[in-house]
Amino acid sequence: MGTFLVIARHGNTFLPDETPRRVGSGTDLPLTETERGRNIGRYLRDNGLIPSSVYAAPLLRTIQTARAAIEAANLATEVSILDDFVEIDYGPDENKTEEEVELRLGGGVREKGREIISRWNRYAIVPEGWKVNPDKIISTWLDFAANTVMSNHRNETTLLVTSNGIIRFAPHLTGDFELFASRHQIKVSTGSLCIFEKQNDEKFWTCRAWGLKPSLESGLQEPGARITGSKT
Repeated sequence: MGTFLVIARHGNTFLPDETPRRVGSGTDLPLTETERGRNIGRYLRDNGLIPSSVYAAPLLRTIQTARAAIEAANLATEVSILDDFVEIDYGPDENKTEEEVELRLGGGVREKGREIISRWNRYAIVPEGWKVNPDKIISTWLDFAANTVMSNHRNETTLLVTSNGIIRFAPHLTGDFELFASRHQIKVSTGSLCIFEKQNDEKFWTCRAWGLKPSLESGLQEPGARITGSKT
């Protein structure tokens, strides 16, 4: 029997007719919907991944998503808040539209700004001005996996709800982030799941699914979302 760590990105914080903005730790928006959180809960319930513990970063969007998942999965548990998994700080780009972000990063040239954002989305290379400490985030993931999940929830399933800027560093759990990033898009969309498994005698975690999007109708995975037996 393995130990499972399910990492979920929170649901939507903007309405369909709103222009999305880049919101980090300094902008605490509530959800505009809860179906993504409920779909997470239904997926876990229907696929035998019932969490014995549920954690969330200390923002409305992550806590509300976790609670929606708990309700949908009929879990008798509370959300434990982990401050270390709060979203990153976008500095001068906090709460700005993507066009504004690209223009600033590119010195007024959007194409250059897009290239910088692309490196962030592809390899987690931090753009200038953002207040991000990659080594600290990586250490947080490794410490949580070893000293919380494996120490307290071995052979169980743990759910953690956090944000996009933090999740992209989770593949360091596999022991080879560079290889993982060369094969997969490390940015995940709202309401998506990343599922890791670890056997007791293994050093690193195996990614069983990355960016999996539970169906809005049934809570079952959408086609093409699973990484089967991928050891990276």
